[in-house]
Amino acid sequence: MSLDSRLKPGKGIINSDEEDIQPLVNGQLNEDVLPQAPASYSKYEERRRSSVLDTMDPNRKRKPFHHSNMPSSITDSGKVENIADSETVANYSRLKYYSRLMPPADDRLRVPDHVLPFYMFSLTSPFGIKKDEQGKQGSIVTIFSIWNTMMGTSLLSMPWAIQQSGFACGVVLLIVMAGLALYTCYRVIEAVRSLEQSNPGQIMEFSDACRQYLGRWGLYGSVVFSLSALIGAMIVYWVLMTNFLYSSVYFIYGDATKSLPKDADIIGSHCPIICHKDNGNTSNSTDEPATMFDKVWSETNTVPLYLLIIIFPLINFKSPTFFTKFNALGTMSVLFLFVFVIVKAACWGIHFNTVDYDVKYFSWHFPSFSGILALGYFIHNAVTSIMRNQVNPKNNKRDLTIAYILVAVTYTFVGVVFYITFPSSKNCIEDNLLKNFPHDDVLSFAARLFLLFQMVSLFPLLMYIMRVQVMHQFFGEIYPSFKHVVVLNAILVSIAIAFAVFFPSIGTIIRFSGSFCGLAYVFTLPSLVYLLRLKEKNALKSYIIGVHAVVMAIGLANFIAQFLLL
Repeated sequence: MSLDSRLKPGKGIINSDEEDIQPLVNGQLNEDVLPQAPASYSKYEERRRSSVLDTMDPNRKRKPFHHSNMPSSITDSGKVENIADSETVANYSRLKYYSRLMPPADDRLRVPDHVLPFYMFSLTSPFGIKKDEQGKQGSIVTIFSIWNTMMGTSLLSMPWAIQQSGFACGVVLLIVMAGLALYTCYRVIEAVRSLEQSNPGQIMEFSDACRQYLGRWGLYGSVVFSLSALIGAMIVYWVLMTNFLYSSVYFIYGDATKSLPKDADIIGSHCPIICHKDNGNTSNSTDEPATMFDKVWSETNTVPLYLLIIIFPLINFKSPTFFTKFNALGTMSVLFLFVFVIVKAACWGIHFNTVDYDVKYFSWHFPSFSGILALGYFIHNAVTSIMRNQVNPKNNKRDLTIAYILVAVTYTFVGVVFYITFPSSKNCIEDNLLKNFPHDDVLSFAARLFLLFQMVSLFPLLMYIMRVQVMHQFFGEIYPSFKHVVVLNAILVSIAIAFAVFFPSIGTIIRFSGSFCGLAYVFTLPSLVYLLRLKEKNALKSYIIGVHAVVMAIGLANFIAQFLLL
């Protein structure tokens, strides 16, 4: 069915331009079909008429420009190219323009599916998601994809975060923050789904919804705050990789030379732990004179630079395809930490009273935990890619809720079990729970080595995502040249090394990064977009404004409170 056959007589707004449409639809130039310009034509109308001729006549010097929203592909050289030719793009843009002349609820001028090119129905999926033959995924795959994507370095800081907030307050925060993040995440999915329904054939993200309702600054804000979460994760990864590499080599060297010194502040002989509470010493050995190995292999002075030799060549590859094969390590590392915590807890037993072990049920340092959870429950910039390929979209709310419950249970299990069984003052718990174990502990050595391999394989993917967003935004290509990529990676890695050398505190890094990106992406932008959508439908109520104002105020207070704890 052609466009003309779908137009009813009397639609003057369409018939007035039918003659202009005909030369384009037929794909050839026929100047006889074009209406002759009367003397009363304005300069604007003359330029418009000339632009039609320029579009179809290859001999004219002026070339047409079409902004394409159609799917694009990445060439071997790193350029982003449109799949469609310019004529198809022009025709589709014209059809899309007419479809927007009617209200969203009226689909009489909607572009029919059968006139769209086949490649506009291609589906995308995040790394590691298995689909059926039709490119769809069931609820089980969707739930565990969200769970696996949300699990990250925050898991290692859960016991420390509970110690910072107090036991009872920490459990309450785990539940409350999960509920807030779940609600705003669902609002992100609904906003994107509504936008895709009004723009059939296009794949939208939440940044497009921000641009639609908040304008250019909404788009820029969503991109900046999304990048801030990635940069925070990059810094935490580098600090953790430095610690894991340092401890693993330290263990291997000491075991090989039989000269592994005893860690300072060891408590207990059976399932020992390390506590730096009394003297504030964060060194890993006693006050013996430093050996040449200690000078060459220092956690803050040399190892962050040694790590650069391993990582920097990997992050300059054009494609990260090889590293996606190790995505399953994320799930394996979480399961390994589960086993690790269970084994240590069984060895320690319960140590939970307020007198001997400094157990607190509430602490005014609880914003540390809320800041960490803002990043720990953050998946808002990736959830639409996962949910888009759901077999039954009506189950999105249920599956998202189940995924968040699983994440909350995982965080709670690791944090609570480690906290109540830790056999010393709870103030000794480190922001990286593995730092509470001596270097000669075989199980903790295995955990560090396993997590090191996982992070080395995933770090190039993290850098690739940042490269795509930055390079495509400024240069229109994800790999403009080797020099561009090296310069960008050098800047980002320099930031990570600086933190690893001067401020290797992952708990503080995570809480600041989480509260900053959460302020916009978790609390503010989803709420604002939802309120503007309701206003557009004349369904905005005062109590709805009040509830979402409270949500946004919580995000702002969470960010400001991080500075009060310095």
